[in-house]
Amino acid sequence: MARRNKILVPEARKALDDLKAKVVQSQSPEDAKFEAAEEMGVPLKKGYNGQLTSEQAGKVGGRLGGSMVRELVKMAQQNLQNKR
Repeated sequence: MARRNKILVPEARKALDDLKAKVVQSQSPEDAKFEAAEEMGVPLKKGYNGQLTSEQAGKVGGRLGGSMVRELVKMAQQNLQNKR
């Protein structure tokens, strides 16, 4: 499935994928969403997932996105403290 979200700096894709894997504690960014789905009890599989409800899909996306934002905020705060 093609990604519909666009990042402003395309060169940042690898770093974002690495962050996704880090927040789920996964070895691979590709497996991060499947591991998050398993933790949430969502039957996500590779390929078509049209049987998922919006709530189930949102649980997985929210888990990944929210964790990534928290980690980015923590990194920014540490960066600001280091500059002082």
